[in-house]
Amino acid sequence: MALPAHLAPAKKTMNGASRAAMLMLALGEEHGAGIWKQLDDDEIRDISHAMSTLGTIDAENVETMMVEFVSKMSTTGALMGNFDSTERILGGFLPKDRVTQIMEEIRGPAGRNMWEKLSNVQEQVLANYLKNEYPQTVAVVLSKIRPEHAARVLAILPDEFALDVVKRMLTIESVQKDIIERVEETLRTEFMSNLSQTSRRDAHEMIAEIFNAFDRQTETRFLTALEEENRDSAERIKALMFTFDDLMRLDTASVQTLLRNVARDRLTVALKGATQSVRDFFLGHMSQRAGKMLQDDMQAMGPVRLRDVDEAQSHMVAVAKDLAAKGEILITKNRGDDELVF
Repeated sequence: MALPAHLAPAKKTMNGASRAAMLMLALGEEHGAGIWKQLDDDEIRDISHAMSTLGTIDAENVETMMVEFVSKMSTTGALMGNFDSTERILGGFLPKDRVTQIMEEIRGPAGRNMWEKLSNVQEQVLANYLKNEYPQTVAVVLSKIRPEHAARVLAILPDEFALDVVKRMLTIESVQKDIIERVEETLRTEFMSNLSQTSRRDAHEMIAEIFNAFDRQTETRFLTALEEENRDSAERIKALMFTFDDLMRLDTASVQTLLRNVARDRLTVALKGATQSVRDFFLGHMSQRAGKMLQDDMQAMGPVRLRDVDEAQSHMVAVAKDLAAKGEILITKNRGDDELVF
Protein backbone atom coordinates (compact mmCIF):
# COMPACT_ATOMS: atom_id res chain seq x y z
CA MET A 1 0.00 0.00 0.00
CA ALA A 2 1.35 3.39 -0.95
CA LEU A 3 2.24 5.77 1.84
CA PRO A 4 0.34 9.04 2.18
CA ALA A 5 2.05 11.88 0.35
CA HIS A 6 3.17 13.58 3.57
CA LEU A 7 4.87 10.35 4.74
CA ALA A 8 6.56 9.42 1.48
CA PRO A 9 10.36 9.91 1.19
CA ALA A 10 11.24 13.36 -0.06
CA LYS A 11 12.66 13.54 -3.53
CA LYS A 12 16.26 14.66 -3.50
CA THR A 13 16.58 18.07 -5.15
CA MET A 14 19.47 18.14 -7.60
CA ASN A 15 20.98 20.70 -9.90
CA GLY A 16 22.16 19.96 -13.42
CA ALA A 17 25.67 18.95 -12.38
CA SER A 18 24.33 16.55 -9.74
CA ARG A 19 21.93 14.91 -12.19
CA ALA A 20 24.71 14.56 -14.74
CA ALA A 21 26.93 13.07 -12.03
CA MET A 22 24.27 10.50 -11.16
CA LEU A 23 23.83 9.60 -14.82
CA MET A 24 27.58 9.07 -15.26
CA LEU A 25 27.69 6.91 -12.13
CA ALA A 26 24.84 4.82 -13.50
CA LEU A 27 26.52 4.43 -16.88
CA GLY A 28 29.78 3.38 -15.24
CA GLU A 29 33.23 3.21 -16.75
CA GLU A 30 32.47 1.21 -19.89
CA HIS A 31 29.38 3.03 -21.14
CA GLY A 32 30.29 6.48 -19.80
CA ALA A 33 33.80 6.75 -21.25
CA GLY A 34 32.60 8.07 -24.60
CA ILE A 35 30.66 10.87 -22.91
CA TRP A 36 33.51 11.88 -20.60
CA LYS A 37 35.82 12.29 -23.57
CA GLN A 38 33.45 14.83 -25.12
CA LEU A 39 33.48 17.09 -22.05
CA ASP A 40 35.88 19.97 -21.50
CA ASP A 41 37.92 20.47 -18.32
CA ASP A 42 35.40 22.77 -16.63
CA GLU A 43 32.53 20.36 -17.29
CA ILE A 44 34.57 17.41 -16.00
CA ARG A 45 35.53 19.37 -12.90
CA ASP A 46 31.93 20.40 -12.14
CA ILE A 47 30.53 16.91 -12.65
CA SER A 48 33.41 15.30 -10.74
CA HIS A 49 32.87 17.63 -7.79
CA ALA A 50 29.15 16.86 -7.77
CA MET A 51 29.87 13.13 -8.08
CA SER A 52 32.31 13.10 -5.17
CA THR A 53 29.76 14.73 -2.85
CA LEU A 54 26.65 12.95 -4.12
CA GLY A 55 26.35 10.48 -1.29
CA THR A 56 23.71 7.76 -1.37
CA ILE A 57 20.92 8.08 -3.94
CA ASP A 58 18.00 5.75 -3.30
CA ALA A 59 16.40 3.68 -6.04
CA GLU A 60 13.37 5.92 -6.41
CA ASN A 61 15.48 9.01 -7.03
CA VAL A 62 17.67 7.04 -9.42
CA GLU A 63 14.67 6.02 -11.47
CA THR A 64 13.15 9.48 -11.47
CA MET A 65 16.38 11.10 -12.63
CA MET A 66 17.03 8.49 -15.29
CA VAL A 67 13.61 9.06 -16.86
CA GLU A 68 14.64 12.65 -17.45
CA PHE A 69 17.70 11.55 -19.42
CA VAL A 70 16.47 8.50 -21.27
CA SER A 71 13.06 7.35 -22.40
CA LYS A 72 13.41 3.86 -21.05
CA MET A 73 15.75 2.81 -18.25
CA SER A 74 14.99 0.78 -15.16
CA THR A 75 16.60 1.42 -11.83
CA THR A 76 19.56 -0.68 -10.77
CA GLY A 77 19.34 0.24 -7.12
CA ALA A 78 21.09 2.80 -5.00
CA LEU A 79 24.31 4.49 -6.13
CA MET A 80 27.12 5.76 -3.93
CA GLY A 81 29.06 8.76 -5.17
CA ASN A 82 32.33 9.43 -3.34
CA PHE A 83 35.93 10.43 -3.97
CA ASP A 84 37.14 6.88 -4.59
CA SER A 85 34.46 6.00 -7.16
CA THR A 86 34.93 9.35 -8.88
CA GLU A 87 38.69 8.91 -9.14
CA ARG A 88 38.34 5.32 -10.34
CA ILE A 89 35.92 6.28 -13.12
CA LEU A 90 38.02 9.25 -14.27
CA GLY A 91 41.12 7.05 -14.25
CA GLY A 92 39.53 4.75 -16.81
CA PHE A 93 39.82 7.28 -19.62
CA LEU A 94 41.86 10.30 -18.48
CA PRO A 95 45.64 10.53 -18.03
CA LYS A 96 46.79 10.01 -14.46
CA ASP A 97 48.18 13.54 -14.03
CA ARG A 98 44.92 15.07 -15.22
CA VAL A 99 42.90 12.90 -12.81
CA THR A 100 45.24 13.91 -9.98
CA GLN A 101 44.83 17.60 -10.74
CA ILE A 102 41.02 17.35 -10.86
CA MET A 103 40.79 15.31 -7.65
CA GLU A 104 43.19 17.57 -5.75
CA GLU A 105 41.04 20.59 -6.65
CA ILE A 106 37.78 19.00 -5.48
CA ARG A 107 39.10 17.28 -2.35
CA GLY A 108 39.97 20.56 -0.60
CA PRO A 109 39.81 21.96 1.91
CA ALA A 110 42.41 24.55 0.92
CA GLY A 111 45.38 24.74 -1.40
CA ARG A 112 45.95 23.51 -4.93
CA ASN A 113 48.84 21.20 -4.04
CA MET A 114 50.19 19.31 -1.06
CA TRP A 115 52.49 22.10 0.14
CA GLU A 116 49.74 24.71 0.14
CA LYS A 117 47.54 22.26 2.04
CA LEU A 118 50.29 21.64 4.61
CA SER A 119 50.64 25.40 5.07
CA ASN A 120 47.01 25.44 6.18
CA VAL A 121 47.43 22.67 8.75
CA GLN A 122 47.42 23.98 12.32
CA GLU A 123 51.07 24.31 13.39
CA GLN A 124 50.72 22.21 16.56
CA VAL A 125 49.16 19.37 14.57
CA LEU A 126 51.89 19.52 11.93
CA ALA A 127 54.65 19.76 14.55
CA ASN A 128 53.29 16.73 16.42
CA TYR A 129 53.40 14.76 13.18
CA LEU A 130 56.84 15.95 12.05
CA LYS A 131 58.60 15.40 15.39
CA ASN A 132 58.33 11.66 14.78
CA GLU A 133 59.90 11.89 11.33
CA TYR A 134 63.55 11.97 10.33
CA PRO A 135 65.06 15.49 10.56
CA GLN A 136 65.92 15.31 6.86
CA THR A 137 62.27 14.65 6.00
CA VAL A 138 61.17 17.55 8.18
CA ALA A 139 63.74 19.79 6.50
CA VAL A 140 62.21 19.13 3.09
CA VAL A 141 58.67 19.71 4.33
CA LEU A 142 59.54 23.01 6.02
CA SER A 143 61.47 24.19 2.97
CA LYS A 144 58.36 23.77 0.82
CA ILE A 145 55.70 25.40 2.98
CA ARG A 146 55.21 29.10 3.68
CA PRO A 147 58.11 30.62 5.74
CA GLU A 148 55.83 32.09 8.41
CA HIS A 149 54.17 28.70 8.92
CA ALA A 150 57.52 26.92 8.97
CA ALA A 151 58.67 29.38 11.64
CA ARG A 152 55.72 28.56 13.89
CA VAL A 153 56.30 24.82 13.46
CA LEU A 154 60.04 25.11 14.18
CA ALA A 155 59.35 27.09 17.34
CA ILE A 156 57.20 24.23 18.68
CA LEU A 157 59.62 21.39 17.87
CA PRO A 158 62.13 20.31 20.56
CA ASP A 159 65.19 22.59 20.53
CA GLU A 160 67.86 20.05 19.56
CA PHE A 161 65.63 18.48 16.93
CA ALA A 162 64.68 21.88 15.47
CA LEU A 163 68.31 22.98 15.22
CA ASP A 164 69.19 19.71 13.49
CA VAL A 165 66.40 20.43 11.00
CA VAL A 166 67.72 23.95 10.34
CA LYS A 167 71.24 22.64 9.71
CA ARG A 168 69.89 20.09 7.24
CA MET A 169 67.87 22.77 5.46
CA LEU A 170 71.12 24.64 4.83
CA THR A 171 72.52 21.67 2.90
CA ILE A 172 69.28 20.33 1.49
CA GLU A 173 70.26 20.46 -2.18
CA SER A 174 72.69 17.55 -1.97
CA VAL A 175 70.00 15.17 -0.66
CA GLN A 176 66.86 16.63 -2.21
CA LYS A 177 66.06 13.72 -4.53
CA ASP A 178 66.28 10.97 -1.90
CA ILE A 179 64.32 12.92 0.68
CA ILE A 180 61.62 13.85 -1.80
CA GLU A 181 61.13 10.14 -2.49
CA ARG A 182 60.59 9.52 1.22
CA VAL A 183 58.23 12.49 1.52
CA GLU A 184 56.32 11.18 -1.49
CA GLU A 185 55.78 7.86 0.26
CA THR A 186 55.10 9.36 3.69
CA LEU A 187 52.68 12.07 2.63
CA ARG A 188 51.19 10.06 -0.25
CA THR A 189 51.45 12.75 -2.83
CA GLU A 190 51.62 12.57 -6.59
CA PHE A 191 53.02 16.02 -7.23
CA MET A 192 56.75 15.33 -6.83
CA SER A 193 57.39 15.63 -10.54
CA ASN A 194 56.11 19.20 -10.53
CA LEU A 195 58.19 20.07 -7.48
CA SER A 196 61.39 18.68 -8.98
CA GLN A 197 60.96 21.03 -11.94
CA THR A 198 60.77 24.18 -9.82
CA SER A 199 63.89 26.25 -9.40
CA ARG A 200 65.66 25.76 -6.11
CA ARG A 201 66.11 28.77 -3.88
CA ASP A 202 69.25 29.55 -1.98
CA ALA A 203 68.99 27.72 1.34
CA HIS A 204 70.28 30.69 3.34
CA GLU A 205 67.66 33.00 1.81
CA MET A 206 64.96 30.49 2.68
CA ILE A 207 66.15 30.23 6.31
CA ALA A 208 66.40 34.05 6.53
CA GLU A 209 62.74 34.36 5.53
CA ILE A 210 61.74 31.78 8.14
CA PHE A 211 63.82 33.47 10.84
CA ASN A 212 62.22 36.80 9.92
CA ALA A 213 58.88 35.30 10.92
CA PHE A 214 60.14 34.28 14.38
CA ASP A 215 59.44 36.38 17.44
CA ARG A 216 62.52 38.07 18.88
CA GLN A 217 63.27 35.46 21.56
CA THR A 218 62.93 32.50 19.20
CA GLU A 219 65.05 34.24 16.57
CA THR A 220 67.81 34.92 19.09
CA ARG A 221 67.66 31.34 20.37
CA PHE A 222 68.10 29.83 16.91
CA LEU A 223 70.76 32.28 15.73
CA THR A 224 72.81 31.86 18.90
CA ALA A 225 72.67 28.07 18.63
CA LEU A 226 73.47 28.16 14.92
CA GLU A 227 76.45 30.47 15.48
CA GLU A 228 77.98 27.84 17.75
CA GLU A 229 77.52 25.17 15.09
CA ASN A 230 78.19 27.10 11.89
CA ARG A 231 79.21 30.73 12.29
CA ASP A 232 79.58 31.36 8.56
CA SER A 233 76.06 30.24 7.81
CA ALA A 234 74.69 32.20 10.76
CA GLU A 235 76.39 35.38 9.58
CA ARG A 236 75.14 34.89 6.04
CA ILE A 237 71.59 34.36 7.29
CA LYS A 238 71.74 37.48 9.47
CA ALA A 239 72.99 39.49 6.48
CA LEU A 240 70.00 38.31 4.44
CA MET A 241 67.42 38.92 7.14
CA PHE A 242 65.38 42.12 7.07
CA THR A 243 64.55 43.23 10.58
CA PHE A 244 62.77 46.10 12.28
CA ASP A 245 66.08 47.90 12.81
CA ASP A 246 66.69 47.79 9.05
CA LEU A 247 63.82 50.24 8.62
CA MET A 248 66.35 52.91 9.63
CA ARG A 249 67.85 52.48 6.16
CA LEU A 250 64.74 53.86 4.49
CA ASP A 251 65.07 57.20 2.76
CA THR A 252 62.91 60.13 3.86
CA ALA A 253 60.19 59.62 1.24
CA SER A 254 59.96 55.90 2.05
CA VAL A 255 59.67 56.56 5.79
CA GLN A 256 56.82 59.01 5.19
CA THR A 257 55.03 56.46 3.02
CA LEU A 258 55.49 53.73 5.62
CA LEU A 259 54.17 55.93 8.44
CA ARG A 260 51.05 56.71 6.43
CA ASN A 261 50.37 52.99 6.03
CA VAL A 262 50.85 51.91 9.66
CA ALA A 263 48.08 52.44 12.21
CA ARG A 264 49.01 54.82 15.03
CA ASP A 265 48.43 52.28 17.77
CA ARG A 266 50.71 49.73 16.03
CA LEU A 267 53.42 52.38 15.60
CA THR A 268 53.18 53.38 19.25
CA VAL A 269 53.64 49.81 20.50
CA ALA A 270 56.44 49.09 18.00
CA LEU A 271 58.45 52.16 19.05
CA LYS A 272 57.69 51.61 22.75
CA GLY A 273 59.91 48.53 22.60
CA ALA A 274 62.45 49.89 20.12
CA THR A 275 65.97 51.11 20.82
CA GLN A 276 66.44 54.82 21.35
CA SER A 277 68.20 55.17 17.99
CA VAL A 278 65.22 53.65 16.16
CA ARG A 279 62.82 55.89 18.08
CA ASP A 280 64.88 58.96 17.22
CA PHE A 281 64.96 57.93 13.56
CA PHE A 282 61.17 57.77 13.22
CA LEU A 283 60.53 60.80 15.41
CA GLY A 284 62.98 62.72 13.27
CA HIS A 285 60.75 62.10 10.24
CA MET A 286 57.63 63.43 11.96
CA SER A 287 56.49 66.94 12.57
CA GLN A 288 57.31 68.31 16.00
CA ARG A 289 53.64 68.14 17.02
CA ALA A 290 53.13 64.57 15.75
CA GLY A 291 56.35 63.42 17.42
CA LYS A 292 55.34 64.98 20.75
CA MET A 293 51.94 63.27 20.60
CA LEU A 294 53.56 59.92 19.87
CA GLN A 295 55.98 60.29 22.79
CA ASP A 296 53.10 61.20 25.10
CA ASP A 297 51.20 58.11 23.92
CA MET A 298 54.20 55.87 24.61
CA GLN A 299 54.66 57.33 28.09
CA ALA A 300 50.96 56.99 28.94
CA MET A 301 50.92 53.41 27.68
CA GLY A 302 52.90 51.99 30.57
CA PRO A 303 54.57 48.55 30.41
CA VAL A 304 54.00 46.60 27.18
CA ARG A 305 54.37 42.85 26.69
CA LEU A 306 57.35 41.85 24.59
CA ARG A 307 55.04 39.64 22.49
CA ASP A 308 52.93 42.68 21.57
CA VAL A 309 56.05 44.66 20.67
CA ASP A 310 57.30 41.84 18.45
CA GLU A 311 53.94 41.61 16.72
CA ALA A 312 53.77 45.37 16.08
CA GLN A 313 57.34 45.53 14.80
CA SER A 314 56.81 42.48 12.57
CA HIS A 315 53.70 44.16 11.21
CA MET A 316 55.69 47.26 10.27
CA VAL A 317 58.32 45.13 8.53
CA ALA A 318 55.60 43.26 6.63
CA VAL A 319 53.99 46.54 5.56
CA ALA A 320 57.38 47.83 4.39
CA LYS A 321 57.98 44.69 2.31
CA ASP A 322 54.51 44.95 0.80
CA LEU A 323 55.08 48.59 -0.14
CA ALA A 324 58.46 47.68 -1.62
CA ALA A 325 56.85 44.94 -3.69
CA LYS A 326 54.41 47.50 -5.06
CA GLY A 327 57.26 49.88 -5.90
CA GLU A 328 56.03 52.54 -3.46
CA ILE A 329 59.18 52.56 -1.29
CA LEU A 330 62.83 51.57 -1.69
CA ILE A 331 64.41 49.17 0.78
CA THR A 332 68.19 48.82 1.01
CA LYS A 333 70.26 46.49 3.13
CA ASN A 334 73.82 46.61 4.46
CA ARG A 335 75.42 47.76 1.22
CA GLY A 336 74.07 50.99 -0.17
CA ASP A 337 73.83 49.68 -3.73
CA ASP A 338 71.95 46.49 -2.83
CA GLU A 339 68.22 46.86 -3.18
CA LEU A 340 66.05 44.11 -1.77
CA VAL A 341 63.40 42.96 -4.22
CA PHE A 342 60.29 41.28 -2.83
